[in-house]
Parts: sequence; structure tokens; C-alpha cells
Amino acid sequence: MSITAYIGLGSNVGDKKGNCCKAYERLKLSGRCVKMSSFYCTEPVGYREQEPFINAVVQLETDLSPDVLLATCNSIEEELGRSREIRWGPRSIDLDILLYGEHVVESQELTIPHRSLPVRRFVLVPLSEIAPSVVHPVLKKTAAHLLHELKDTHGVTKCDS
Repeated sequence: MSITAYIGLGSNVGDKKGNCCKAYERLKLSGRCVKMSSFYCTEPVGYREQEPFINAVVQLETDLSPDVLLATCNSIEEELGRSREIRWGPRSIDLDILLYGEHVVESQELTIPHRSLPVRRFVLVPLSEIAPSVVHPVLKKTAAHLLHELKDTHGVTKCDS
């Protein structure tokens, strides 16, 4: 049975849009990509001494379990040269499972919904673009409502095409 998952994409090293597009193409092998948001230029969060990011969100219909989807995302990151030297630091690609249907997963390897989803503008803006009525399964609020309530003031603007 197919599940609707939302995957956050981010890059701030090299060809940022190109990295996100390559990750999108590889995600298509894991299911049917229904929608992809616009690209957004975003200020870094956490570790601030780095280049701005490009972020987007993909809606994916998949038969993969959450653990297999995570392994797939990690494999795509590795294939595209992701290194994990500095927490929240520069990266060629970052793939985060934001939502996986209405499922809640809490393990050492994976937390769904993504714990930062309700507090990150760079995730909520593109998610609200493609799925404003998707409901956070724990908070019971839509993406649009979470964005409306958001206090995060980090810059997020649509990138020029």
C-alpha cells in the first residue's frame, strides 16, 4: 500500500539547485514524485558561518517503509557527496523525511514527523506551497496553520528561476 511522504531537500555547496534536482531524480526511483515545491533561498540555521541554502519539499508516493526510505535518503546523500563534519554545517545535499502519512516513528535512527518541522520556516514555506492542508499527526495542525503560527524569522524567499 502506497504512503504519501514529504521529503525536505537542501543544499548550500556547489551547484545547489543541481544537487537538489539530482536528489529529486534519485527519489523518483523510490516511488512516484507527485509534486515538488519551488526552490527557496534560505538563511542558514544553527551554524551561521556558511553559504545560504536552497531548499524545497517533495511529495512522494512510496511503498517503502520509513526505515528503508531513510536508508534510501542516506544513500542518495552519500552518492551526492554529503559529508557530516559540522552539525548543521555546509552540505552538498540534505534529505529529511518530514512526514510519512499519518505515522509517528520514534527510534534512535529516525523521528517522524521530523522534530524541527513545526519550527523551521525553510521547511514550512515549501511544504505549505504544495500541501497546505497536510496535517502534522502529533500537533493536529495543518502545514499552513503551523506556518501562520511560526515565530522563526530566518529569511526564506523564492529563488529566481
